[in-house]
Amino acid sequence: MSTKPSKDLETFPNPHPERDYTIRMEIPEFTCLCPKTGQPDFAIFYLDYVPDQRCVELKALKLYMWSFRDEGAFHEAVTNRILADLVAATDPRFMRVTGKFNVRGGIYTQVIAEHRKPGWTPPQRVELP
Repeated sequence: MSTKPSKDLETFPNPHPERDYTIRMEIPEFTCLCPKTGQPDFAIFYLDYVPDQRCVELKALKLYMWSFRDEGAFHEAVTNRILADLVAATDPRFMRVTGKFNVRGGIYTQVIAEHRKPGWTPPQRVELP
């Protein structure tokens, strides 16, 4: 596998497709460029998903996120694109992508985009004492 930025999202078979479980990832080193000024934008991305048959491979995800560093993108557009690309690669039962962007012009921006597979309903949450 390459160590250069790449839009390829490698996956592997879900080791437990019979069960709903959540995979949570924190991606703290995301960068892209402001499409208006060309200045760098920095963000932390959070990925939460319930896999179906495929899971995203971590190194491929790292190289994918790295691939945005020289691209101009509005926060809303890049967050939704990341969700769309990950959904296309993994076809999850549920996925949420959250982009928490650093301050720009005195404003912090957080963009949350979600996908839910048709027909899938989340299990009821269990609260333990």
